[in-house]
Amino acid sequence: MNRDNLNHPRNEEGALWSIVGYLISGLLIWGGIGYGLDQWLGTSYFLLLGMLLGAGAAIYLVWLRFGRE
Repeated sequence: MNRDNLNHPRNEEGALWSIVGYLISGLLIWGGIGYGLDQWLGTSYFLLLGMLLGAGAAIYLVWLRFGRE
């Protein structure tokens, strides 16, 4: 692949949307699991733990896909 194509604004926009998608989906999925556990067990802290886990996992996935060279 031509190195000049990697800096094309279209590719940068696609990468940005991928990163946003990872972050939102991580928060929604793991936050939803935490919410479900809170409702099932009658607690109030699994939602926070799920959202922290989701954010951490999403940042790790973004680093794996875009951060390493």
